[in-house]
Amino acid sequence: MTHRPGVNIVPIHGKTPQIHDSAFIAPGCTIIGDVTIGADSSIWYNCVLRADVSRIVIGERSNVQDGSILHCDPPRPGDPDGSPLIIGDDVLIGHMAMIHGCTIHDRGFVGLGAIAMNKSVIGGEAMLAAGAMLTEGKVMEPRMLWAGRPAKPLRELNDAAIAGMRMGTAHYVENAKHHADAIAKALGG
Repeated sequence: MTHRPGVNIVPIHGKTPQIHDSAFIAPGCTIIGDVTIGADSSIWYNCVLRADVSRIVIGERSNVQDGSILHCDPPRPGDPDGSPLIIGDDVLIGHMAMIHGCTIHDRGFVGLGAIAMNKSVIGGEAMLAAGAMLTEGKVMEPRMLWAGRPAKPLRELNDAAIAGMRMGTAHYVENAKHHADAIAKALGG
């Protein structure tokens, strides 16, 4: 396992976070329990990923930006699956987002300070706008922009918006490498 200075990795209930060696986890993060983080993904400064009651899965090349909180919900009577948090590949999650027990498909986007609640779904190449709140069980179709509290559909995203999101993903993969190098140098590594 790669040494991750300044990162709190906490096993609980017999589950230890599984983090791909190429993933960047910034100092100040806390990763707890049944968490899986894929290749070239990045978890930025002071994020908390707490999978103590269900699981959190993050695909490849996805990023969770500074100060975001990710959690899930356990099985309950009438809900044997609970609400795991499933995040696909190439997903962008903006600073200070609160992501709870939902599904974000490949290339989905969550804006700054947005909230996505249990059993909500963000479709592929869809965008939840900054500050929006996607309430429990709401489903965003692919390539749609939703905004507001509660979030509602605004419009379909055009090809330029989709291209911009893809550029953002590529930027975070590259920027994570620079930060990993800078941290290693700062620590004399």
